Parts: sequence; structure tokens; C-alpha cells
Amino acid sequence: MRLLLVEDDVMVASGIKLGLSDAGYAVDWVGSAERAEEVLQGETFDAAIIDIGLPRIDGLELTRRLRRGGLAMPVLILTARDALQDRVQGLDLGADDYMVKPFELPELLARLRALLRRSQAATSATLSFGALELDTANREARANGQLIELGPREWTVMEYLLIHAPKPASKDKLLQAMTGWDKEITPNAIEVYISRLRGKLEPHGIAVRSIRGFGYRLELVEAAPGLPGAGAE
Repeated sequence: MRLLLVEDDVMVASGIKLGLSDAGYAVDWVGSAERAEEVLQGETFDAAIIDIGLPRIDGLELTRRLRRGGLAMPVLILTARDALQDRVQGLDLGADDYMVKPFELPELLARLRALLRRSQAATSATLSFGALELDTANREARANGQLIELGPREWTVMEYLLIHAPKPASKDKLLQAMTGWDKEITPNAIEVYISRLRGKLEPHGIAVRSIRGFGYRLELVEAAPGLPGAGAE
């Protein structure tokens, strides 16, 4: 999942970005509303975290502009203001949630997961497909009850495919979900992670199909005889 962080305080932004990156998110940071608007004209994010106290154009006005421009991605507002009116105004202008500084990282992560689930029409912290279950809260993947070890980028690919299943997931969008501005992943590198996932999923009756010219899709298949999931419909 790719997030846009809009925060003018460098130390605060660095701490938030580090925490989100450690949790497996691709995070891009800008320090002003003007830069955020510029970036969002040409790039796609799964959610935005916006500080209210931005210079010149504040976070409330930025949120209003984003909604007026038709952007529907989840927006979580950060604020040092604890007044009821500020919270109400932020929600009325189109924010999906807010947090008052200072806050604890685990709560921020939990709120983000809830926003992302709602945006993808998912109601549970567990994503499932066939014998596969992905616990996004505890970051555990299991198939037929067996724990599947996943690296950070394998997790990102798996989560993205599951969110879109049974529909295909765009390779371009998947690439964006895996990396931010400060990192580069080539389209060919995605094939490496897809290949690794295939090796881990196929014994459990799940295939990752390539959709020529578009991307990938999860499909249920019959597992090989004698392996977990064999004979599953």
C-alpha cells in the first residue's frame, strides 16, 4: 500500500515515515499542501495522512480541495488542536478520520488499516482466498493452517492481489504500491516476487496467473496430490 504523508515538521514526518515503512507501507512525504496537490495530479496513493497545521494552505483546506477535485482516497487528519469544532470541521470537509498529536504509532497503524479496509469494501482485518488467510493486523499469512513466511515486498504483493481478488490487479498499480520516490523497483523485479509467491501458494491450491499486458490474478486450482490443499475445489 502506498501512502502520502503531508507534514511540514521534518522530525515528526521522519518518525511517522519510519514507523509506517517498518510496517510495510510505501510512504512518500511532502511538506506543503501545494506540493501535495502537485503530486496528486499525476500519481496514485491508497491513502493520505495530512497535518492540519501546514504553512500557507492548511490541511483542512487541502482536504476540501482534494474532495472537490473528486479524489476519493481515504484521508486521515493529524492535528495538535483538540477542539471539537476543529474535529467536526475536518470530518465535514471530507476527512475520514483524525488523530490528535501526540499519538502512539500502533493506534495510527490500526486506524489506517480500518480506513484501507473500508475503502476496499472489506470489513475484516483478515483477507482470505481459498485456503489462504492474510491477517493484516498481526501481519501473518496462513494457508490450510500453516504459517507462510513472507518478506516485506512479498507481503505487499500478496495483500494487493488479495484485495483485488478475484479481479486482476494492474502491474503498474502494484509497482506503485511497492515503492516510493526514494526507492526504485523495476517491472522485471515484480516477476521475482510473483515467482516466489507462486512457489508458496501453488501447494495450497492457489495460482497467480499472469494477465498479458495488464497484471496478475489469483485463481483457485487443484493442489498437487499429497500436498496441503490437494483435492480442494
